[in-house]
Amino acid sequence: MHKLIILRGNSGSGKTSAAKALQNRFGPNTMLISHDMIRMQILHVSGAEGILRSQPLMIDLLQYGRVHSEITILEGILPEEDYRLLFETAVSEFGSDIFAYYYDLPFEETLRRHSTKPNCDDFGEADMRRWWREKDFLPMIRETVLHQDISLADAVDLIYGQVTGSASDG
Repeated sequence: MHKLIILRGNSGSGKTSAAKALQNRFGPNTMLISHDMIRMQILHVSGAEGILRSQPLMIDLLQYGRVHSEITILEGILPEEDYRLLFETAVSEFGSDIFAYYYDLPFEETLRRHSTKPNCDDFGEADMRRWWREKDFLPMIRETVLHQDISLADAVDLIYGQVTGSASDG
């Protein structure tokens, strides 16, 4: 059975750290689709052009993951309004095998977390405020909401348990 994990939330929430930890925990044949990597490193685009150019590639990768990987992890800010087609494709490709999580943290907490990252000097508070989306939940996919009190290890344990069926919802 091929499953999709979606990790969304504002910049500095912990999505990328959780995605990498989950990929390591699930092991081989786990595909990680990082929105930032596709947009900034593979395509080298940003802003509106980043949305226009990254979404078709992400859709292709999502479809590839469904066919070739046991677990596909999709992570990024991924505003619902901008990436609606991506999420609609996810539903058509994976159906009920989607495990979606939204980091709903206060802005101040995302700033604090960002300040601890190796790339903290790449962008700052003004950029994070510009990118900020308040409670940007998906209407077509049920998301489990993760709050600031959940640690990285606990988030990974929760998600791994739900995807494998080896733990309760917490």
